[in-house]
Amino acid sequence: MYEKTVVAEDLHVALGDGPVLEGFSLSASPGEIVAVVGQNGSGKSTLLRCLAGLQPVGGGRVTVFGAPPADDAAFWRDVALLADEPAWYPGLTSREHLELVQAVHGAPRMTAEAALSVFALAGRADAPPQNLSTGQRQRLSLAATFLRPSRLLLLDEPERGLDASFRVRLGELIDAYAAGGGTVVMATHDPVLAARARQVSPAGQATA
Repeated sequence: MYEKTVVAEDLHVALGDGPVLEGFSLSASPGEIVAVVGQNGSGKSTLLRCLAGLQPVGGGRVTVFGAPPADDAAFWRDVALLADEPAWYPGLTSREHLELVQAVHGAPRMTAEAALSVFALAGRADAPPQNLSTGQRQRLSLAATFLRPSRLLLLDEPERGLDASFRVRLGELIDAYAAGGGTVVMATHDPVLAARARQVSPAGQATA
């Protein structure tokens, strides 16, 4: 039985000829928020891909819920990843995208209509994502991520494109997720979001 949701020990990852992560270690427990902070190119996104089972490691060990991460249906029933903007389906509205997530995953944490309200998209529900602003598309991506059932959130710069007021709201949503027993690991440049969490640097050193 696992005690930590996520454990990464002495990770080494190289992309091309250059090292990206060297000796990185991290752990996160249920109810905990961990922020990975650092400059662009320091390996934050690579780390999240390792935790999601999408990036092979050259050395070290990763476990999620007590087992190595696997890119399969059983793994993704418990893990939600926000990374690059998804490829939106042509012809579907914002509401229909969230309804599709709801239908595919079942037992959602909130309904599509509730997610449109929570993420301030109710007035754009019938617009296709391609017609939304950058910030609105980011809120739609977040809505899809938070809507689906999960026990672990992996968030890569979730603040990207958001205005200051919604960044505050995002922090509240992340807090509520953790308060419900979920685990959050996020890469962020936002000091306010990072301040809500235990922080680690790409070198694996605790910073706060």
